[in-house]
Amino acid sequence: MTANLRRSFRRVHLRLALFPLLGLGVSCQPGGSPSTQTTIDVPAAWQESGTKSSRKISTGWIKDFNDPQLPRLVSEAMTHNPSLLAAAQRLEASRASVTRSQSRRMPSVDLGASGSRTRIEDGGSGNGPNYTNSQGINIGASWEIDLWGRLRHLHTAAQADYDSTVADFRGTRLSLASNTASLWYHLITNENQTKLSEETLSRYRKVEKIIERNYKAGTSRALDLQLSRNNVYNEERTLRARRRARDDARRNLEIIIGRYPKAAIQAPSALPTIRKNVPAGLPSDLITRRPDLVRAQQRLFASFHRAKAAQKNLLPAIRLTGSGGTRSPDISDLIDIDRLVSSISASLTQSLFDGGTLREDAKAAVANNRAAIYDFSNVALQAFREVESALAAEDWLAEQELYQRKSLTQAALAEKQAGRDYAEGVDGTDILSLLESQRRASNARNSLILLQNQRIQNRINIHLALGGDFTSITK
Repeated sequence: MTANLRRSFRRVHLRLALFPLLGLGVSCQPGGSPSTQTTIDVPAAWQESGTKSSRKISTGWIKDFNDPQLPRLVSEAMTHNPSLLAAAQRLEASRASVTRSQSRRMPSVDLGASGSRTRIEDGGSGNGPNYTNSQGINIGASWEIDLWGRLRHLHTAAQADYDSTVADFRGTRLSLASNTASLWYHLITNENQTKLSEETLSRYRKVEKIIERNYKAGTSRALDLQLSRNNVYNEERTLRARRRARDDARRNLEIIIGRYPKAAIQAPSALPTIRKNVPAGLPSDLITRRPDLVRAQQRLFASFHRAKAAQKNLLPAIRLTGSGGTRSPDISDLIDIDRLVSSISASLTQSLFDGGTLREDAKAAVANNRAAIYDFSNVALQAFREVESALAAEDWLAEQELYQRKSLTQAALAEKQAGRDYAEGVDGTDILSLLESQRRASNARNSLILLQNQRIQNRINIHLALGGDFTSITK
């Protein structure tokens, strides 16, 4: 990494101001002024992404795995996963709360109606009882004039809450896609390990037959046969453990895509090859679309506007109210406006003494706003760490796989040579050399499978840490 890149830091104010800050001249500011601003030093480009020019890659990071089955599995998960469906319903509930907050700024009108029928006795006249009917209607209206913008702040806070829920939903979708991909490749890894155990067991059994034949011919010791059988039985146990792990991986994947967990899903026997490398010089702006960072940002804005609203609760409120009512035996008289409206009034209210409740509420709201600033800063720093760590691991894992392939090549050659020497009775070749070479070769093959999966899992983590693909800035 060059010194120039290390000096390429710029000071970025993470305001992300989706809403303008309102500089309203409110004289009562208990607890100080709320804010939506914090400052963090971030680089213009990721430190671990290199110094080469960025290269364009296709959008839709799932396609970069060169796996035709993965997009179908992710699509199935997006359609049937219960957690995602629940998140969609929470999003609908949050949208309704925004509409409800907007209604506070509109006049409120209440209408009531009543009716009665009264029996009047004849008083001994012999005419029988009489009945009188009476209908009534009452109407009331009220409207708070948002002179100081208190209701506007509450509505903006509700909108920010909704945007936070939208970010949660986006985060759920991104997490679901990454978890589906992760479980799918864990399943393929388990499938490969199961296949490896079957192949290893087959090789151990071939050696066992050779040793058993030599033992019966008197050219091998009982110890040789016992050690060979020990390898066979150990691999039998390993094979069964890996089959169980494979079935568990199948069920985990079936659950997340919304299927019944019957361990029926089939996976290929080879991990895919990632088609493209991580572009060098990834811009750090990509992280601003991360759902958890957007959520923290929106919560910060919501806390700012709630603090403003709480401070303006200390100012006088102007409310227009009207009420009226009438009763008549004739329904047509009920809609007479002159009779109906009996009072329309305007009131100016100001709390004179409430034991300090409103003032303490305002202080608490400002303190919550300051806490939201620190929460946002913490989420941002954690996001930077996750991206830098995943980018650093990309090159490290590539080097690990390179040397593991070289190790496997030598272990496979040693296994083949030891088997040939033992079968031909070459002087100095014993059963321990053969069994050790087989064990080393089997371990090398298993380590390569695990490293390939680690590289794929790390690539998934990079996309998860960045909040999507390598190019799209849209949040």
